[in-house]
Amino acid sequence: MVDAKMLNKISSAPGFIAALDQSGGSTPKALSLYGVSESDYQGDEEMFRLMHAMRVRIMSAPAFTGDKVIGAILFERTMDGDVDGQAVPSYLWEKRGVVPFLKIDKGLDAEENGAQMMKPMPDLDALLIRGRNKGIFGTKMRSVIAHADKAGISAVVKQQFEVARQIIGQGLMPIIEPEVSIKSPTKVEAEAILRDEIAQQLDKLPAGETVMLKLTIPTNADFYAPLVAHRSVVRVVALSGGYSRADACEKLSHNHGMIASFSRALTENLRVTMSDADFNASLAETIDEIYAASVNKA
Repeated sequence: MVDAKMLNKISSAPGFIAALDQSGGSTPKALSLYGVSESDYQGDEEMFRLMHAMRVRIMSAPAFTGDKVIGAILFERTMDGDVDGQAVPSYLWEKRGVVPFLKIDKGLDAEENGAQMMKPMPDLDALLIRGRNKGIFGTKMRSVIAHADKAGISAVVKQQFEVARQIIGQGLMPIIEPEVSIKSPTKVEAEAILRDEIAQQLDKLPAGETVMLKLTIPTNADFYAPLVAHRSVVRVVALSGGYSRADACEKLSHNHGMIASFSRALTENLRVTMSDADFNASLAETIDEIYAASVNKA
């Protein structure tokens, strides 16, 4: 069973969820945007060490607290790491008041019917148990939808909910993330199919079983309002999806009941060369902007 105090915070507290879960494939780009080029490190271990240092800098910044950042999504290596000698999940919750989530997917399969499903996760139960024992509250898993193909979108949503039930069975809260590409030429049509497919799966959940949803900010404001209001949905969070922070915040501000779960938009102004004072000030400004878009709706 999920932690009641964490559930209360995630379900009702004002704020947003920070996505700090860049993994192997996206780490070089994330580091490059931070000002660390691939010539600055050799091999994966050094790359991940630099990535962890960036994340620690974010998590330990004065503004990164549960007052505005109610949750954080972690890469597996981040979960296994520490901040000042304390395991990251317990540091986040005990020291910062931030609920820890874990990214669990292993990447995407090749596109089929306009969508990319998640690769198999044969060791998922072991990872879920390990995460739960480390103090993880919930999980996140991502699929990608490129076109308004009903067969592809239906397959993505079905897979997401199948894995979600496995996660619920281990006492954790799943964040279901079927991302619609912001570059899709049929984004509006894809969102309509996606909303219907998700609603059908939500209706099938047994009473008492709940999930969270992480969705691309819809083209039409409040389009996902029926999902926000569904009895089986704890919260709907929005991914920035490649939008700049300014654009993502502006679009999010028109969607009532959705809060941010931004990754690149959270870190876009942070640089490795910044002094701690400048880094902390920039992050605080960003947190305030994303918080306002999540809480103060147009």
